[in-house]
Amino acid sequence: MNDNTEIKNPLAGVLRTERMPHIWCPGCGIGSVVTCFAEATKRSNIDPDKLAVVSGIGCSGRMAGYVNFDSIHSTHGRAIPVATGLKLANPKLKVVVFSGDGDLTGIGGNHFIHAARRNMDLVVICVNNFTYGMTGGQVTPTTPSSANASTTPYGNYEYPFSLPFLADAAGATYVARWTSLHSRNITQSIEEALQRRGFSFIEVITPCTTLYLRRNRLGDGVDTLQYYQNNAVIKHGIDTRETAIGFQGQIVVGKFVDRPKPDYLESATRCNVKFIGDDYQLYGKTEPEKQAEEEAKKAASGGESAV
Repeated sequence: MNDNTEIKNPLAGVLRTERMPHIWCPGCGIGSVVTCFAEATKRSNIDPDKLAVVSGIGCSGRMAGYVNFDSIHSTHGRAIPVATGLKLANPKLKVVVFSGDGDLTGIGGNHFIHAARRNMDLVVICVNNFTYGMTGGQVTPTTPSSANASTTPYGNYEYPFSLPFLADAAGATYVARWTSLHSRNITQSIEEALQRRGFSFIEVITPCTTLYLRRNRLGDGVDTLQYYQNNAVIKHGIDTRETAIGFQGQIVVGKFVDRPKPDYLESATRCNVKFIGDDYQLYGKTEPEKQAEEEAKKAASGGESAV
């Protein structure tokens, strides 16, 4: 055996391994979700030049710096509008948003619901750890009632969002939820989302060991994975109104919504073609369409000169 044989990480082409080790705390679930994303992109055989990743601010937002794709680490709450701009400027791109529950549904909540309403062709992966992990453990829109946070030291008295219900009600055409324990299911859901059009939302429940678990005396990351094992129940296709999560209660996981529907650009094109007719310049033509159009123009100009 040659001791000089170089052993490469199987995900080296997808991840920027030169930036490892990552910054996330021991027991944090974000790294597991990033691994699932990397594996899904490999399985999908997506062209890396046609994939862009946008993240927001927070622990999950650092993901953009670890993937070997064109990526943007955007400002707080603005990952979805930045991703929308990318998609509209270059419709051939598959754009993935990767961020946390606070960034996406707190300060970014307005953008979230309207991107879902428009059925913008985006894949949104939300790492939900029930806390603002980078800024001190404050309450987020998903913190379970009665849970302890730095801004609610006597227990959370606000009503939390159920993110699958929110996404479904807003118009998302693909909605799934898993815990960081369900790595194969996460990978499969991301792979499915990459292959479809429309607004796809995948929530992954993950532990925040440093703040959420410590403040609530819930043990460490291994204890949380055991909690997921004991309390996560797979219910595919369940009414999303039944997906609420109570403090240390049952977690309903699965693929809840998968309904094909024209995405934003398809709807815009149909509307404009209907009322403008042949004079309408199609938005976001595919490369074969552009080539065919150029060839037709050349043929027409050649024919005219010959006459």
